[in-house]
Amino acid sequence: MRTLRIRTLAGIFVIAGVVSWAGARLWDTFGTLPGVPVAAPIVLALIAAALFATALSIRSRLRAQRERQPGAKGVDPLAAARAVVFGQASALVASLVVGIYGGTGIFLVMYKLDMDPRRQQAIYAGLAVLAGIAVVAAALFLERVCKLPEDDDTHHGTHAHQSR
Repeated sequence: MRTLRIRTLAGIFVIAGVVSWAGARLWDTFGTLPGVPVAAPIVLALIAAALFATALSIRSRLRAQRERQPGAKGVDPLAAARAVVFGQASALVASLVVGIYGGTGIFLVMYKLDMDPRRQQAIYAGLAVLAGIAVVAAALFLERVCKLPEDDDTHHGTHAHQSR
């Protein structure tokens, strides 16, 4: 499984942000810009919390297993792989969402803060950006927790297949 690349996530963010900003500017010339939903930052924060809790749980179970604590419950490798895939997918979508809300938020801050409803929309967009960044950070942390250590025989490029 490939690891997430910050460069890829940043590229998605920048492209989505530029397109969103331009789209918001164009849309506003033809009519009313759609609002930023209040639920956006809440849902993103819940996803970030779930990813972070999963990472902490797996990390503590791996530590208990490594220290051979009595009654330590191991980590199912398939469950860990599924968690990482969920984290990676969440990070990619969050990068897109952060770009979209970031571009919209920048447009609102630049042109529309004179109206109270738009000021509120800019706040929701900013909170969605912060929550989306938290999703990306939690996904990277989860990926780091579940990463297999390099095998001693590194010149062959193999990875250890430890039971989790």
